[in-house]
This record gives sequence, C-alpha cells and structure tokens, in this order.
Amino acid sequence: MIDTVIFDIGNVLASFRWREFIREFGFDEDTCERIGRAAMKSEAWNHFDAGMDEDEVLKEFIKNDPGIEKELRTVFADIGGTIRMYDTSVPFLESLKEAGYRRLILSNLSKKTVRECAKDLVFLDHVDGGILSYRVGLIKPGKDIYLCLMKRYGLDPSSCVFLDDREENILTARKLGMNGIVYKGVKDAAEELEAMGVKTGFAV
Repeated sequence: MIDTVIFDIGNVLASFRWREFIREFGFDEDTCERIGRAAMKSEAWNHFDAGMDEDEVLKEFIKNDPGIEKELRTVFADIGGTIRMYDTSVPFLESLKEAGYRRLILSNLSKKTVRECAKDLVFLDHVDGGILSYRVGLIKPGKDIYLCLMKRYGLDPSSCVFLDDREENILTARKLGMNGIVYKGVKDAAEELEAMGVKTGFAV
C-alpha cells in the first residue's frame, strides 16, 4: 500500500523554462540557440546540481562556445529566472496531506537556483522533507541519491511512488522497487495515483 509520494521539482512542481528564459534577454534567435546548445550539451549541469562551484560550471559552458562568453555570463548571472511554480503544486500537495500521505521531494535543483527562486518555491513549505542533490553531492539518475532518501526517511520502496518528468529517473526508482509515474501534468498524475489506490482528493 502506498504511503509516501515523492516529487521531483523541475517540470513537476515547477516549470523549468530555460529556452523561454534565454529569449527574455532580447538576444537574436541565433544567439539564443547558441546559448541553449552551449549549456544543454554540457555535463556541467549535473555537477552544478551536485554542488559544483558556479564559476566552474560557467567556464564549462563558455568552453563550448567562447564566442558568446558575454551573453552566457549575462544569462547565468540570473539563472534563478528559469523556474516558475505551477499554480496546482500547493493544492495538489495539500490534498495529499489531507488524505494522510507523506510528501517528499527528490530533486537535482541547484543551490544557486534554489537561492534565487525562493519566491517561486513556496511549495517547499508544503512537503514533509526530502533531498536536494547539491546538499548530498549525489544526482539522479544515479541510484545512490534514491538510496540516501530511503535511508534518511526509513522508506519501504514498495510503499512509495515517485513522480518525475524524465523516464531515466523513473526507471532507476523502479529498479530499486519504487512505483513510478512519468509526470505529464497534474491531471494525469492524479489519475495514475488514483489507479494505484492513492486517494488524492484532488479535483482533476
């Protein structure tokens, strides 16, 4: 029987709007695409999530396209602008609380993003705990961060369901015995949870 629902943050409780965010700086389309490629093709994102120094991460982005160093520095200085909370996040979490379920988070959100996006992460006051990757130096989809969460909260994996927007993260959770839902929106998630016997009480 499910007693714990675990949430990723990016694109589950909040939207990660990277490409939209870049365009807000008014760069031409080619520059926006170059910024996107320089950042997204880099493994530095993962190191950033796990606590790598911010300047070191930026240097890795710049290595990918030195010709837009100024633009990359401009965007990276305000990286917190990439996150926006979904209107449904707090009501969804509160409905699960009222139904008696423990609510945890497990996210690769970086320290810098958490610090700069505090006003858009108010849902963190509506969970019972969890783990952010930079605080433990571990990242998804590596299994160690899931095991860390299980140990910290004494979880029986078969009694947990994990919601994440990335298939590879769900696969790791399932290999460790958790139930998993690939998140495609609160309506679908609520319906899938109900099918698992989780009475969300959330109006879908």
